Amino acid sequence: MRVLLVTALTPAVWGTTYAITTEFLPPGRPLLAGVLRALPAGLLLLAITRELPRGAWWWKSAVLGALNIGLFFALLFVSAYRLPGGMAAVLGAVQPLLVAGLSAVVLGERAALRTVIAGVLGAVGVALAVLTATIHLDPIGILAGLAGAASMAIGLVLTKRWGRPGVSLLTSTGWQLTAGGLTLIPIMLAAEGLPARLTGENLFGYGYLALIGTALAYTLWFRGLERLPATRVSLLSLLSPVTATVIGWAVLGQSLTLVQVSGMVLAFGAVLWGQSAQVRVRHDAPHRPADRVGGHHATRR
Repeated sequence: MRVLLVTALTPAVWGTTYAITTEFLPPGRPLLAGVLRALPAGLLLLAITRELPRGAWWWKSAVLGALNIGLFFALLFVSAYRLPGGMAAVLGAVQPLLVAGLSAVVLGERAALRTVIAGVLGAVGVALAVLTATIHLDPIGILAGLAGAASMAIGLVLTKRWGRPGVSLLTSTGWQLTAGGLTLIPIMLAAEGLPARLTGENLFGYGYLALIGTALAYTLWFRGLERLPATRVSLLSLLSPVTATVIGWAVLGQSLTLVQVSGMVLAFGAVLWGQSAQVRVRHDAPHRPADRVGGHHATRR
């Protein structure tokens, strides 16, 4: 339960991304936001741990960094910039269902029916919490939101499948963050270029996202993923849009209707209900690496 509660802090922190984006970051620069969120955090962790990947972990870190960080961040900010309110969060609510399906195929984890139902109810609750009758549906924003959810779902399952070698959690997290940030740099330079100037508010926003929303949050997220089934961890992501809605009401002065409150209660209840479900592992599941942390043959350091 303690691991579960600590892991749940990550999507709650991620829920602040939407408010930070609209209130502190310069407009129209989603790729710059992705780079400055990922790369400084990754370089900081590398400076602390002072260890580089070895062998196959060069390409594995690059793949995981692109899926969990680079591609996901770019699509997340495109969606956040182009869609009003929490519509981006609604699209991200399909992630638990994608993870449940991928986990069954890749990990041999068959999610209980309760988990699947909880994912559906949670997505419905999120939709009720953040959608409004006057919302404008931007096609590019919608596609970016769905693609971001798929990228994160694939990265989460592969992270669970590959585990990590005998290095610290900070080390492997730093690898992914750095790889993700480096992946975005050439795309950002080609599509957006560098800004003429950044204000103090911009720097605060980027600093918060890099240190709190990325370095700390992803360390806690990967720690929970090592110790909990992938479907349970993914279900916690529903807390992100609920947090975003509450912040919009409490900090940004946005109004809340009875329907929105009911949606938040439904989404939060679905998360709690789904966490009590058991995950069944097939006997023909793929072989897990011996150095996988959290398994019976894990190498700890």
